[in-house]
Amino acid sequence: MRAARARGVSRPAAVVAHALRNSLIPLVTIVALQFGAVLTGAVITETIFAWPGIGRLLIQSIGFRDYPMVQGCILLIAFTYVSVNLITDVVYGVLDPRIRLE
Repeated sequence: MRAARARGVSRPAAVVAHALRNSLIPLVTIVALQFGAVLTGAVITETIFAWPGIGRLLIQSIGFRDYPMVQGCILLIAFTYVSVNLITDVVYGVLDPRIRLE
């Protein structure tokens, strides 16, 4: 940022172009990891508060020994988690061109 300011770039433009862009990579990482935690925490929350959702369905299916439904719920949760990680990797390439695969 100091070099950008020395070249005559305004302070807000330097913050957006240099500081914000570099600080977004860890922020995106934390948001993606927290999404996985929220997804797994939904199983517990929906069970405790008797809210309808995929978590409660999963626990009820385990109790009823409905194995195809358990497999479907786990597959949906895993697919969502992998999709979020893929989107996160694509966002890394958008935010920082050095990360792009050539």
